[in-house]
Amino acid sequence: MKVTCMKKHNSFFQHKHKSPFPWGKIFAGMGAVFFLFLLGGFFVWLMQKSSGGTNGTEQKFILSKNQELRTKNFPAPPTPHPYPVNKKNLYPGDEVSAESVVILDVDSHVYLYKRNESLLLFPASTTKIMTALVALDNYELDDVVTIGTQSAVGQVIGLVSGEKMTVENLLYAALIHSGNDAAQALADHYKDGTQAFIDKMNEKAIALHMDNTHFKNPTGYDDPEHKMTAMDLATLSKAAIQNKTIAKMVAIPSISIADVTHTYFHKLTNVNQLLGKIPGVAGIKTGWTEAAGENLVTFVDRDGHRVIFVVLHSKDRFGDTTKLIDWVYSTYSWEDITSTSTN
Repeated sequence: MKVTCMKKHNSFFQHKHKSPFPWGKIFAGMGAVFFLFLLGGFFVWLMQKSSGGTNGTEQKFILSKNQELRTKNFPAPPTPHPYPVNKKNLYPGDEVSAESVVILDVDSHVYLYKRNESLLLFPASTTKIMTALVALDNYELDDVVTIGTQSAVGQVIGLVSGEKMTVENLLYAALIHSGNDAAQALADHYKDGTQAFIDKMNEKAIALHMDNTHFKNPTGYDDPEHKMTAMDLATLSKAAIQNKTIAKMVAIPSISIADVTHTYFHKLTNVNQLLGKIPGVAGIKTGWTEAAGENLVTFVDRDGHRVIFVVLHSKDRFGDTTKLIDWVYSTYSWEDITSTSTN
């Protein structure tokens, strides 16, 4: 029996229709792009959420803080100090008797005048400037020193053996009255002995680049190996006036001190006769021995211009210094110098 199969008619669902454009691929690509866009937006939202968000104000704040950090890391160069200029082109002559002279403008570190500045001379009691610096490096002001057997000669304040005096009062005595007994007591109080204290003085001189200075005692007694130059003394004095304790003490005309039991009292008078007489004079130290002659270091602060004057082996230290002060402040003017760079 012959079976005849009925042929199915084609329908739309069975017909594979081919479009001239790949619409499926296009829609799939657009969907992928849209999905990535949403995913990126989600991650941005998530990051802002975790950091608390960053609006325009916060962004400006961050930029400001970054700028501040850059400024701190790279500070602007300091403004140069006014530069001293000799307007009259005049310099001291034979009217100044000192064998060695150095005049230093403190802030610009310019030397206004030098005469025999590297000559080795006896510093006498200007030595006590270093004694004071080393004492302040190693003691507290309220440390109590028991005075030993007295052997100091020359300028003394009259310390008594067994007297108990604070380091602060001994510094007053050494710097104002130039008491040799006070300077010796400060050195004797050092834990490793007097010679170790003197060694500290020489170590300090090296640290300050006082290359032509050597100390043999804390008082300034003459010794063939106890020498200093005017240049080194100017360097030492500059370091000293930057110490607030020393700067305060050397500017005091007179004061009375006592031991810790208020049994012994000592009236101190500053040996520097220019204090209170010459405007701007604020210390710092005198010195005299027969071999050294008259020595004087003077600090003047006038009209905001700070100058150190050193005269060594003078015949009239106060007269010489007065002339030099008048010469500096009538001859020099301080000018603002703007630094420029060239390639």
